[in-house]
Amino acid sequence: MNNAELVLLKRKAKEIRKLTIDQIGYLGVGHIGGSLSVVEVLTLLYYRHMRIDPAKPKKRDRDQLILSKGHAGPALYSILADKGYFPKEWLHTLNIGGTNLPSHCDMVRTPGIDMTTGSLGQGISAAIGKALGNKIDGISSYIYVIIGDGESNEGQIWESAMAAAHFKLPQIIAFTDYNKLQIDGYTYDVMDLEDITSKWLSFGWFVQRIDGHDMQAVDRAIVKAKDEKCRPSMIILDTIKGKGAFFAEGVITNHNMVFNYETAVKAIKILDKEE
Repeated sequence: MNNAELVLLKRKAKEIRKLTIDQIGYLGVGHIGGSLSVVEVLTLLYYRHMRIDPAKPKKRDRDQLILSKGHAGPALYSILADKGYFPKEWLHTLNIGGTNLPSHCDMVRTPGIDMTTGSLGQGISAAIGKALGNKIDGISSYIYVIIGDGESNEGQIWESAMAAAHFKLPQIIAFTDYNKLQIDGYTYDVMDLEDITSKWLSFGWFVQRIDGHDMQAVDRAIVKAKDEKCRPSMIILDTIKGKGAFFAEGVITNHNMVFNYETAVKAIKILDKEE
């Protein structure tokens, strides 16, 4: 990725971050922390790496994304709206009655969502099923998965980790959003994940650990993961929960946060002033 491409992608990530803050702020409550920590990786996937067509959201040989930490749906909705999967006006219907944008991802209700999520721990298992189905059908598309660090307390994560390595599925490229916070506090207090790199290596995965807000580093990690031909990949993203929102960044209570629209507008103005 050259410097010009990097500049454009950084601008796009800022745009997505602002749309996400606006979207949740309009409702007045939502999963701001975990949505903002994955903006960079989602931006790189949807604007650089994924083979997709918004006009054909169910195209059989498309790349797919499973947002296993489904509460981060607002960030993904911002991207899907920007890509043209549905009108941007839908963003202000987040989680209200009759909406097509529930707080957690729903493949039945939202165009462009590849898997319904929210019951934590299930994303990699779903990816295994999709990858094995593609293998049977002779399709080489990638299945991307984003899991949370708090979600990694779930036993199903590690059962699926073992299975993906057993079936030798390099088409699965997963990310851990390692923002060090979950609903009840810091991950090291609730259930310490360290040494998370060694854990995934021991399950037979190709593992990289990087700054999840450094778009150049994330891009390089995805390229390396695509070069891996024998094992599934896990890219551990060191991130900051609530990144880019002055009222939420790094705040321990930012998992599902109440804030008014005036606060959202102020946060967006601050982002506009940043280089």
